[in-house]
Amino acid sequence: MDLEAVRTFLAVLDSGRFRQAADELAITQQAVSKRVAALEKELGVRLLTRTAHGAEVTIDGQAFLPHARALLQAEARAIASVRPGSRALRVDVIGRRLAPAALLRAFHRTHPEIELDVVTLFDADAAVAALRSGTIDASFRAVTMPGRQLPEGIGALPVLDEPLQLLTGPAHALASARSVTLARLAGHRIWVPGIVSGTEWAAYYADLAAEFGLTIEVTGPDFGTEPLLDTVADSPELATLVGAGTRLVWPEAHDLRRIPVHGPTPVYPHSLLWSMDNPHPGLLALRDHLAAPRNEASGADIWTPSWARQRTRLPAP
Repeated sequence: MDLEAVRTFLAVLDSGRFRQAADELAITQQAVSKRVAALEKELGVRLLTRTAHGAEVTIDGQAFLPHARALLQAEARAIASVRPGSRALRVDVIGRRLAPAALLRAFHRTHPEIELDVVTLFDADAAVAALRSGTIDASFRAVTMPGRQLPEGIGALPVLDEPLQLLTGPAHALASARSVTLARLAGHRIWVPGIVSGTEWAAYYADLAAEFGLTIEVTGPDFGTEPLLDTVADSPELATLVGAGTRLVWPEAHDLRRIPVHGPTPVYPHSLLWSMDNPHPGLLALRDHLAAPRNEASGADIWTPSWARQRTRLPAP
């Protein structure tokens, strides 16, 4: 149904005259008559009659009237639902226990007036596809892995270089260390289940292992965080790597140890991605918040893959 014709019918009815309706709608009186006639033809009934006193509604017009108003109200709600700033800002944080989720929580504390919809997508390809289709507004990712380039129109802002830590059980040979070097980790079994070929984190760990001669195992099914912690807690040989910003909770009896890694410090390079044609005002606020200076690993004594070191901070628009 032509909503402009419905709008015109209501304008004539509310003003009482075709001429006044034409003035209100900034169209000709002839156009008003054509719109009303087209609507009546579509409905198969007469809605208005012309009299010496102006336009009067028919019985069928009276029956149609509440539905006509409801149609325009529905149109207004539909437009408002997608108007920039009127819907929640949808952000992909990869995982709800990971550092990007903490960054987004800090943003929410600073901007409680901005409604958020937090989602978790699988890998960078899925996130970029969602950005381009408009199903999400932003995503935290490591970019750009070897052989991949961000599509035109996708912006990237480096937001956090997150140090990795070694996580061990109490019986592990390194459990009592205050810190360890990457060289000292060579020869130890580091278990990181859940690494999936083709993902940005798979590329990161492959480069880390190759650079420092580490043994990073991905054997066995990934049953989630709790089974991983259970296995590491009971093993004198297996350890794993976790981000310093990853939130972990384990039973007191596990007595797990989070040990800083230095010489150099391996950092995971988080960036915020977004579609440059996205007008949501909450997105601009998020970018401004994340672009502010913050404490993070920096300087010459850090390591991150060469494809991540080439990142460039984008200037605020």
